[in-house]
Amino acid sequence: MLPFSLRGVRRVALFGAHPDDIEIGAGGLLLMLAAAVPGVEVRYVLLSGTPERQAEARAAATAFLPGARIDFQLHDLPDGRTPAHWGRAKEIVQAAAAGGADLVVTMARDDAHQDHRLLAKLAPTAFRDAVVLHYEIPKWDGDLGRRNLYLPLSDEVARRKVELLHAHFPSQKGRDWWDDEVFLGLARLRGMECRSRYAEAYTCEKAVMAL
Repeated sequence: MLPFSLRGVRRVALFGAHPDDIEIGAGGLLLMLAAAVPGVEVRYVLLSGTPERQAEARAAATAFLPGARIDFQLHDLPDGRTPAHWGRAKEIVQAAAAGGADLVVTMARDDAHQDHRLLAKLAPTAFRDAVVLHYEIPKWDGDLGRRNLYLPLSDEVARRKVELLHAHFPSQKGRDWWDDEVFLGLARLRGMECRSRYAEAYTCEKAVMAL
């Protein structure tokens, strides 16, 4: 398996349709970036969320990204109806792109949720000079597919990710899929695919190789 380096990343744009999307899909990456790049600049963008859920997201991002300089851009588009507000969603993504980024992290294009798919399509159109990674979210729809880029996670990072998910999103604990087995089970499966104990998996559709 060929290595892919994120050396040189200093500015990151994170996109989620809803509070908890970013941390479920890319929590391990956030923990590792914060440790590797002290003071990393982060734009944290959510399309929707009640004030209570947005407060959860703020606390979670601060915990997942200790020491990072985070610019929160939290919005309240209707959950589940983002495609009907395409113009506003496009404005939000374009505004987040104004400062540029070295790395963009967003939803997967093949995600079954309509809000997720829209964001996955919009982000790459606004960031023309950044690597864009599309993360996955386990859900009832059974839409997990093939990925082409893996981030191996140590046991410590994988378990810390799950610990922080439980600690900072108490509103989700009643959901039947919100448990250690789902989060660690997916990480274990993706880890097997890249010969690691645990991993997160992404799709990267376009990148420029540097020697």
